[in-house]
Amino acid sequence: MNPRKYSVSSVGPRIDQFVRPVLGQAGFRMEYEMADGQATDDDFETPDVVVKFSGPDVEYLLANRAELLLALEHVTMEALRMPSEDHSRISFDANDYRLLRIEELRMSAAVAAEKVKHTGQPFRFNPMNSRERRVIHLALRTETTLRSESSGSGGFRHVVVYPAGMASLPDPPQPAFAPRRDGPFGGARRDSGRDRGGPDRGGRPPRRGERRGPRR
Repeated sequence: MNPRKYSVSSVGPRIDQFVRPVLGQAGFRMEYEMADGQATDDDFETPDVVVKFSGPDVEYLLANRAELLLALEHVTMEALRMPSEDHSRISFDANDYRLLRIEELRMSAAVAAEKVKHTGQPFRFNPMNSRERRVIHLALRTETTLRSESSGSGGFRHVVVYPAGMASLPDPPQPAFAPRRDGPFGGARRDSGRDRGGPDRGGRPPRRGERRGPRR
């Protein structure tokens, strides 16, 4: 574990100064508490400070694989002008989402490892953010017949598990629309809205006074 760089006493007031007004202006019915991170037996995720949310509206933070929770965490780090390499030192959580997600990733890594051992073929995970990729790598670090590496770029960054002696394969072609995994939201890319009354196929919203659709 890296030496502790932040604590509730050092960074807590700055987090509170940003987060509390945001929650108030959004009208969310929730509270949060901050605590210094505790050392664990593993190092899958060992933040310096943990911010835990609770309350009637916490479900909104956890919807769509905690998209809003991760977004709030990201913009808070940006508002505090923390360097990107320190973002993992502050963790936002609710209803133990982070702990449950880590366990899910560890199980996925174990299943992938068995598939690679059985078939001798590499296994590609779906795109995921850097924290989740790190969990996969750490879960497989004791495997002697396998190796894992991150591949792809941007929203397509993912983990590939190989037999230990196999050379890396080229990245697969990227589809036209990239999932947003490494950004603050970490979720799938939204549709353009053109099938929901949004911009037309050219991506341009109607101009003022312009008619769309058949004339009546």
